Amino acid sequence: MSGESRENTTSPRQEVGRINDTELVKRLLIENYGYAPDLVYEIRGRYHKVYAWKPCSLEVKGPDRQGVYFARVESDGIRLSIEGSFLVGPKATKNVVELDDERARRYLAGESVEIGDRELHGWVLVKWRNYFLGSAKAKAGKLVNYVPGDRRLRLDL
Repeated sequence: MSGESRENTTSPRQEVGRINDTELVKRLLIENYGYAPDLVYEIRGRYHKVYAWKPCSLEVKGPDRQGVYFARVESDGIRLSIEGSFLVGPKATKNVVELDDERARRYLAGESVEIGDRELHGWVLVKWRNYFLGSAKAKAGKLVNYVPGDRRLRLDL
């Protein structure tokens, strides 16, 4: 979602702590991807990381924190983790960019890749065949890569 398309001028990061975390994350997901899974969301830390989980009656002893790393609230929207893209992607109705085999291979190796749509700007889900590969920033006809270094493919060139 581009900053220009937001109706108000408050950045999502400025809203953290002002409204309920679950409400904020669901709103950002609906605005940007057209779908928000029915989960509990918690925004943690100075980097505004979002953790998600489904409540259950099973009592688990261990760390006092729940959830899987799902996303990060950015100043201009929400950037999904690879796991977050698995949960949102199959039902997303907008801002999904499909890559062919070669561009998907390069994207997973950490490269930013060209896309045909120069008008698309903001956070998008990246899809290859039936798989969601995470999210990227669409800008000037490119997908800016956000695959973490430790999760990148090593290509033999």
